[in-house]
Amino acid sequence: MSRSKTPSDPQRRRMLTGLARTSLAGASLASLGIAGSATLARAGRVSASQAPADPPVVLDHSRQWRIHNAAGDAYRIMISLPEGAPPEGGYPVLYVLDGNGYFPPFHAARETVERYRKTIIIGVGYPEAQALNFLRRSYDFSPPAPPDHDDPPQGGQDEFLAFLEQRLMPKVEAELPINPHQQSLFGHSFGGMFAIYALFNRPRLFAHVVAVSPTLWWDSHYLLALEPGFVEAVNTRQFKNPPSLALIAAEGDTPQEIQEAQAMAARLEPLAASGFRSSYALIPGVDHETVPFKIVPRVMREVFEVGYTP
Repeated sequence: MSRSKTPSDPQRRRMLTGLARTSLAGASLASLGIAGSATLARAGRVSASQAPADPPVVLDHSRQWRIHNAAGDAYRIMISLPEGAPPEGGYPVLYVLDGNGYFPPFHAARETVERYRKTIIIGVGYPEAQALNFLRRSYDFSPPAPPDHDDPPQGGQDEFLAFLEQRLMPKVEAELPINPHQQSLFGHSFGGMFAIYALFNRPRLFAHVVAVSPTLWWDSHYLLALEPGFVEAVNTRQFKNPPSLALIAAEGDTPQEIQEAQAMAARLEPLAASGFRSSYALIPGVDHETVPFKIVPRVMREVFEVGYTP
């Protein structure tokens, strides 16, 4: 399946229109306070001039950074801070892509579940208000496209990977007592595709990778060309501690998406003989858009509890 497919392609249309709808919804949130005040004024409850502005929601035990990549583009970094003294070797870390949308449930789990309180969750998002920044994530998570097919913007995966490896992760390690050997990556959809790209290209960067409903069909299945090199590296024992990969699909994903995630897991399963741990799971009762919110406990077990088996 080519990246140059027209909007009649159902998968591409769902990705583009669905994320655009999310982007518009996020933009409407910025004006919600004004609209809400006007509605109350019309109802005779309070005048628009008297309506108080709601304060921003601040998550306890968290902080935010703004970090720029080499091109000067800003990222909003959300950090769920641990409690208590760090374990021996430092705190394990989970990086969550599309942080604006997916950081809050992971932070809530870290705050609520006692056994996760000595972990760090880092959401990698964007300064804009919307949960999913359609244009920036499309660029950051994707391989290059021909100029005449660069809609949405594509081709920033290496720039984004360099941002993670050379700017964000060193800053985290410099400012927080983390375990550099226990850093994990979570991505959904396009983010899941990028997470697998990071695994194949920087297999020593993350100890665990969780790819949820990854867009494996994108760009004529371009990730397939990278898989053999990774397999060879694992089989020739180039890693003292091989990384792991958890592939997760939603019951409501397309049959193609489900089959391709399952097939990749099956191809990688023989690497267990060389110490590589892989798994596949199909989550019932959810679709492509809702699956990230159901699997937070599963992801936390996968990356923070040694020996967890799905």
